[in-house]
Amino acid sequence: MIFLPPLNPLPTGTRASQSHSEFNLSLHASHCLLFPLSLSLSHRRPSLGEKNGSSSRSTCPVLTRNRNPRIVASTFFCKSTNTPLPKPSLQNKNPKSKIETKQNTFLSDSQASNHVPFLFLPSSFFIRTEVPIGLGFFLVVVPLIVSRFVYIAFDFDPLRDRDVNSCSLLHYMLPSKRPCEGVAVEEETNNNNNFSKKNRIAAETADLTVNNRDSTDRSFNNNTNNNTNTSEGASAMALGESNPPDIDEDLHSRQLAVYGRETMRRLFGSSVLVSGMQGLGVEIAKNLILAGVKSVTLHDEGTVELWDLSSNFVFSGNDIGKNRAEASVSKLQELNNTVIVQSLTTQLTKEYLSNFQAVVFTDISLEKACEFNDYCHSHQPPIAFIRTEVRGLFGSVFCDFGPEFTVVDVDGEEPRTGIIASVSNDNPALVSCVDDERLEFQDGDLVVFSEIHGMKELNDGKPRKIRNARAYSFTLEEDTSNYGMYEKGGIVTQVKQPKVLNFKSLREALSDPGDFLLSDFSKFDRPPLLHIAFQALDKFISELGRFPVAGSEDDARKLISVASNINESLGDGKLEDINPKLLRHFAFGARAVLNPMAAMFGGIVGQEVVKACSGKFHPLFQFFYFDSVESLPSEQVDPDDFRPVNGRYDAQISVFGRKLQKKLEDSKVFVVGSGALGCEFLKNLALMGVSCGSQGKLTITDDDVIEKSNLSRQFLFRDWNIGQAKSTVAASAAAGINPSFNIEALQNRVGTETENVFNDTFWENLSVVINALDNVNARLYVDQRCLYFQKPLLESGTLGAKCNTQMVIPHLTENYGASRDPPEKQAPMCTVHSFPHNIDHCLTWARSEFEGLLEKTPAEVNAYLSNPSEYTNAMKSASDAQSRDNLEHVLECLDQEKCETFEDCINWARLKFEDYFASRVKQLIYTFPEDAATSTGAPFWSAPKRFPRPLQFSASDFGHLNFVLSAAILRAETFGIPIPDWGKNPRKMAEAVDRVIVPDFQPKKDVKIVTDEKATSLSTASIDDAAVINDLIIKLERCRANLPPVFRMKPIQFEKDDDTNYHMDVIAGLANMRARNYSIPEVDKLKAKFIAGRIIPAIATSTAMATGLVCLELYKVLDGGHKVEDYRNTFANLALPLFSIAEPVPPKIIKHQDMSWTVWDRWILGDNPTLRELLEWLKAKGLNAYSISCGSCLLFNSMFPRHKERMDKKVADLAREVAKIDIPSYRRHLDVVVACEDDDDNDIDIPQISIYFR
Repeated sequence: MIFLPPLNPLPTGTRASQSHSEFNLSLHASHCLLFPLSLSLSHRRPSLGEKNGSSSRSTCPVLTRNRNPRIVASTFFCKSTNTPLPKPSLQNKNPKSKIETKQNTFLSDSQASNHVPFLFLPSSFFIRTEVPIGLGFFLVVVPLIVSRFVYIAFDFDPLRDRDVNSCSLLHYMLPSKRPCEGVAVEEETNNNNNFSKKNRIAAETADLTVNNRDSTDRSFNNNTNNNTNTSEGASAMALGESNPPDIDEDLHSRQLAVYGRETMRRLFGSSVLVSGMQGLGVEIAKNLILAGVKSVTLHDEGTVELWDLSSNFVFSGNDIGKNRAEASVSKLQELNNTVIVQSLTTQLTKEYLSNFQAVVFTDISLEKACEFNDYCHSHQPPIAFIRTEVRGLFGSVFCDFGPEFTVVDVDGEEPRTGIIASVSNDNPALVSCVDDERLEFQDGDLVVFSEIHGMKELNDGKPRKIRNARAYSFTLEEDTSNYGMYEKGGIVTQVKQPKVLNFKSLREALSDPGDFLLSDFSKFDRPPLLHIAFQALDKFISELGRFPVAGSEDDARKLISVASNINESLGDGKLEDINPKLLRHFAFGARAVLNPMAAMFGGIVGQEVVKACSGKFHPLFQFFYFDSVESLPSEQVDPDDFRPVNGRYDAQISVFGRKLQKKLEDSKVFVVGSGALGCEFLKNLALMGVSCGSQGKLTITDDDVIEKSNLSRQFLFRDWNIGQAKSTVAASAAAGINPSFNIEALQNRVGTETENVFNDTFWENLSVVINALDNVNARLYVDQRCLYFQKPLLESGTLGAKCNTQMVIPHLTENYGASRDPPEKQAPMCTVHSFPHNIDHCLTWARSEFEGLLEKTPAEVNAYLSNPSEYTNAMKSASDAQSRDNLEHVLECLDQEKCETFEDCINWARLKFEDYFASRVKQLIYTFPEDAATSTGAPFWSAPKRFPRPLQFSASDFGHLNFVLSAAILRAETFGIPIPDWGKNPRKMAEAVDRVIVPDFQPKKDVKIVTDEKATSLSTASIDDAAVINDLIIKLERCRANLPPVFRMKPIQFEKDDDTNYHMDVIAGLANMRARNYSIPEVDKLKAKFIAGRIIPAIATSTAMATGLVCLELYKVLDGGHKVEDYRNTFANLALPLFSIAEPVPPKIIKHQDMSWTVWDRWILGDNPTLRELLEWLKAKGLNAYSISCGSCLLFNSMFPRHKERMDKKVADLAREVAKIDIPSYRRHLDVVVACEDDDDNDIDIPQISIYFR
């Protein structure tokens, strides 16, 4: 008989010891019999304040009867999402009495609830424990064999009604099992009924291939989450390698575009400690929770003070007196329910730190920090240690990720590639690439070659180092003189190499800091001084037990004295000048945690934690110091003005004084956009007290609604807000942060069509405009409005880990539109449609075909059916190739390709597959054979062109079948045809597709294929277009006569963020099948969504940093009186990390006689002048006007004699009569553009002139 021990599931957040003193026996699933336990096991979540590893056991009474079992077996959990089964380790303590199995699985509470318990019993156990083999066979094996025959007899598939990827007993006992590895094929998950074994295997193989491409070094820096040091070397980094939950790709799509799946999985398995829950701590925790780490433990022994309310967005007046960590838990937990957020209010011990992969300290003495860091640095594997502080307008970061830390991906950029044109047989070899795109290689890069014809020796996959990198060529450090002669083809791809960093401990780095990360080159000598200043502050606090008092000159002198002593102790390394004035500012605001500084450093440090947990991006190495003393008031402030007033803004007052605080509260602010940037801005502004006074008001507008993908970055939104207006939800949440916030939310798009809402009065009353937009056109419009009304504009933007800020200050800086980014290079139309050579071309074509088939053509059909005569008359009037194409597509929909049943839709989809991926390719090859030549005699199929191959449809190919299934479903949707239950069943679909009759392909001799890269259309005009159009219209009339009067099609508008609507299935299918035609590597549906959906990569950290920097500039704007050299524009890349801060560029100055002006100037002429009065007013300035226009209409030109008759008419009346301008009642002026020249006939650019008539 076999006795089972008490079954004790591991409590959440713990891992069984991995030490094995005697011997280990690893078991594979094939060595075991799986015996399901039909037992009810309870599993309790630890309380938020409970330590990881505390007891939370629940034993099964059935299994606790015998306390002296002869056999001890452990329960293992197999997750329902393809997690490989752990290998049990067996430890023989007493071979004659029992064998113990050690559990080696790390489970969160949510994971354990999704696992099925199994008993692993090696077959050899029956022998060792003298259990009769026959009895074991009867009890276990026979029932399984019988059940298998039952399944076969009744055609029952146990996988049919559950996730095809689930790991279960039947996966291992049935012949048609799937290995419990990899990630489920997304297209298969909802359509697994009756899915054949062959298709399952094909689908899985394809997906595993995709995931292998997506993955980087999976062995990166593993760590256990216990207090026992492992035997791994110091190069391993602390990383929780648990079984993380599945990635919610809808929620994290923008973050996935930055990090990739593998980095996200590492984050999902990482536990982080954040100690110090003032403003900086809560910002770091917020960013990590949004990123989706496994758990965040909030530590603080202090209580909430009124002082904290200006920097911590989760605190309210009701929290004063509560522990900071406990007061933060519930609101931070709302940000992401998949993250375990817990608090710790007791004193930290260094041993407790071993529960985490990364620890962050925001409020800790230097002595204690060194103690903790020594432990983290020497721990095996090392624990990432970060110490960061924000003291007024000064901040610091120190990072130590261990003696050896491996960076898997230094910059996060996609590997660079090039298309080879030639390779020389030389030493060194010269490699030339086509001039389609500039190469971005650098000297020393490693590259690999593929697809080279002739010189096949380079196709061995061996990384090779390059030198002399140029725009279109480079040399190889290799002798190719004895290699085969290069013939054609070839791709060169960069190989990204890991980088190992050797961090110093904090104790060592304090005395030998090495190079500081510099952010502002105008402050080149600042980091060494701040290195001393922060040490001096720590010593001041340790000696006096308090911070320097704001505005206290005595305390400032004491701190300066301490700093001077530290500097003197440096010997030869001491600074010549410790800048007492700067240290005075440092002392005055040392106690304050300002929200903009906390937001900025919360973004920087949050990104460093992600790097520590994943190895993605280059860490900060090792000190970073920053200050923004330029944000202080431009005028001297009385020290008494810094004294607190017992209010929520006391921290801010201690830095800036009460006068500037009043300006913040009474400001009138316009925030344009309520997405990720907008949410961060509202939080910052509410905490700063902006527009919170009796005279203040903030207006925010956004016409968008909340979607699920917004929740991972736009932290003011919750899942119950999906579908609601962004601006109203964000405004409500911001008002909750500060009840005094005077905020109005609008849902209007800012543009010419809403100038009745955002009228002259609205713009004129504003103090400042803050852009939080995601497109250039809207930015340019707001820029023009700010330029026109001379309002400051604070601009910012993000792209993945990058962010930038630009200050647009009237008369001091250039405007946003003064400089433009170069336009994105567009692939020629012929390349996209006939000669693609990368997956981007395929996806561009796929989306174009999707919109043409499913949106534009149905819309054209409806336009025709709604008003046939008007539609056909418009086509006749145009009589061009586009009109002809439109009519042909409408006729196809209503005649040859009309669908009345779902079977018709399947037929249409199957024939589309044949057309796209077989017939068109065969026609292309027929027109341009593989040996075709150009008019110059050069090979037609030379790089970058890739010779295509037609596809042969196979229902057993998952990609083929899924395209037909998805296309048929969407075709049915456009015709309003119900989709039968079997329509989404791959097996039934395969049977239906096999019945479709596909006609044989017959090449056409007169087909013209566009090869001109400058062509803008694939359609060519013909002299017969008018006749063809008339013939098409006649055929359309016949078709319409056979249609019901109410018949309309349903155009489908592409929606990328709904994975159940089959849109991305069709686009990914189109792109990947086309990629197969041209031997281009395929991509998974997620990658296809990024490219075809034009998804902008976004993460919370860069957003937080950008908004913090902007709000530091806002202090300057609202204070007034600052010079251009006080303002800062910033470009930052948190991946590298790189911070480039510089003064804004001043506007271009135009001079004429004794006058000068810039783009900011606008000349105003009141009293409703006549045309003559306007010309005389300009003449007095030495300017001769020869042309005056309003809008697109010419009001006056000196060359037209009849225009002299208009001289005595009012300019406003001329605009109404000549330009036909309808001036709305809210408009008090109109603008005219005047072309002038001086007395020497030189053209002079003058400002816009505003004519006020009311």
